[in-house]
Amino acid sequence: MEIVALVLLVVVVVFIIQSVKVVPQQNAWVVERLGRYNATLTPGLNILVPFVDRLAYKHSLKEIPLDVPSQICITKDNTQLTVDGILYFQVTDAMRASYGSSNYIVAITQLAQTTLRSVIGRMELDRTFEERDIINSAVVQALDEAALNWGVKVLRYEIKDLTPPAEILRSMQAQITAEREKRALIAASEGRRQEQINIATGEREAAIARSEGEKQAEINKAQGEAAAITAVAEASADAIRKIAAAIQQPGGEDAVQLKVAEKAVEAFAQLAQKNNTMIVPGNMSEVSGLIGTAMALFKNGKTNL
Repeated sequence: MEIVALVLLVVVVVFIIQSVKVVPQQNAWVVERLGRYNATLTPGLNILVPFVDRLAYKHSLKEIPLDVPSQICITKDNTQLTVDGILYFQVTDAMRASYGSSNYIVAITQLAQTTLRSVIGRMELDRTFEERDIINSAVVQALDEAALNWGVKVLRYEIKDLTPPAEILRSMQAQITAEREKRALIAASEGRRQEQINIATGEREAAIARSEGEKQAEINKAQGEAAAITAVAEASADAIRKIAAAIQQPGGEDAVQLKVAEKAVEAFAQLAQKNNTMIVPGNMSEVSGLIGTAMALFKNGKTNL
């Protein structure tokens, strides 16, 4: 009895182990019943029929990175490139992933390589370095269309490295060096040109400023001289008016005669100082005649006024 009970206990344990399955989160298990697809187990506790149902495949639904081996691709201008990349995909249909392909990972890898060769073969060497995003998008699009039958969603593809031959690298480096030297020479010549322009502009502006200053100085000088002449004329006119007003007063004519006589005497004295010979009028009446003539002219001018 004890042996039978032990056998029954073992059978029950095996039965429980075969029938109860706990699926982890982000996983999907495929169950076959009598060799045919029966169901896909979701995360959590699941019950199977022992010895009838069989757990055939286990799939992770997480995003999976897949390293695509490096390969040699030929560009449109017949240049060899060594290219390698990385592919990111995710299982979206566990049933198709189990039965759509015998090995969907190998299928995706091979398709990624062939698609990459095809895309790069339509580009020239320089474009392959400039348009990595276009290459990546083309590979993802081609893989995503084919991977639908495999229950796989291709998320993205990234090129890790593009390596041309050593000769091409040296020629590219020489080209880059020449281009940089050309830009440096152009920049230096532009700098010298701008320097000459700045110097010429500065000299022109300085000359204009000097001429403007000289012009303004001449204008100021002329205005000052004109103002001085005007002031002298106004002062002379005012003095003449005052003299005329003073002459009209009682005794004014006598004062004029006295002033004229003084000027005549001063003139004879200055003439005597400038010459070694003393000049004395032969007749003193000439002095009075000179004074009389001056007074006559004065009266005549006063009458005209």
